[in-house]
Amino acid sequence: MASKDIKFPPQSQDSQPGKEHIMDPIPQAISPDYKPSNKLRGKVALVTGGDSGIGRAVCLCFAKEGATVAFTYVKGHEDRDKDDTLKMLLEFKTSDAQEPLAIAADIGFDENCKKVVDHVVKEYGRIDILVNNAAEQHLTKSVEEITQDQLERVFKTNIFSQFYLVRHALKHMKEGSSIINSTSVNAYKGNPQALDYTASKGAIVAFTRGLAQMLVSKGIRVNAVAPGPVWTPIQPASMPAEMIQSLGSEVPMKRAAQPSEIAPCYLFLASLQDSSYFSGQVLHPNGGMIVNA
Repeated sequence: MASKDIKFPPQSQDSQPGKEHIMDPIPQAISPDYKPSNKLRGKVALVTGGDSGIGRAVCLCFAKEGATVAFTYVKGHEDRDKDDTLKMLLEFKTSDAQEPLAIAADIGFDENCKKVVDHVVKEYGRIDILVNNAAEQHLTKSVEEITQDQLERVFKTNIFSQFYLVRHALKHMKEGSSIINSTSVNAYKGNPQALDYTASKGAIVAFTRGLAQMLVSKGIRVNAVAPGPVWTPIQPASMPAEMIQSLGSEVPMKRAAQPSEIAPCYLFLASLQDSSYFSGQVLHPNGGMIVNA
């Protein structure tokens, strides 16, 4: 676990999605003390934005637990991180799991989401776990600065993609399957510097609750995770360098999380044996902030 007094060196990246391999220090994707127990043996998982950050941590955690893992990434921007994640997935793959799969896609568009789902199903025959994790964030000082293009881009990546992927994946999911959406503490506390991002994350909470009720009769559980500040590529890719030094200082624990501290929430919600009575709920790994859930 990360030290409570860690401060990150000032750094920034000039484009999104961010790149994990140039971050200092490299985020911790999985704890060296992690002890798997075959909770996802025989399952097929699709994770969006799985090349880095929380997505990578979830992929590795799922692989250690026996799942066959497919993930999406953005071609040209995330090729190196994709390769690094695939290498780790191959290392962690259990003997009865199939080879991991990386799929290049801009999931802000319906036709691309259909292609992703079709690709996974062609390879593995089904989807048991869908993790809608990919996200985009931009900081602005006023609502007037948020352009139509930026607003549409943020909502396409953060929430439209979730509608699209669920719509196409459902026909390949069965009773006992799990959908897990990544929202944010910002949906609960608000963030004036990332207004469009915050609004999209609030939409994800509402989407999760409504979809859970829609699918309960099918035996498909729908939940979400609302992380607080986490050391992932979205931070240096969307923040000025000086803000990185104080990342996480506003939470009671006075630090940002490592992705390895967030991924177990997704494992809990993916595992039918652990969370069979959970649907329409949000887990809050946020460093001790009290929110109205």
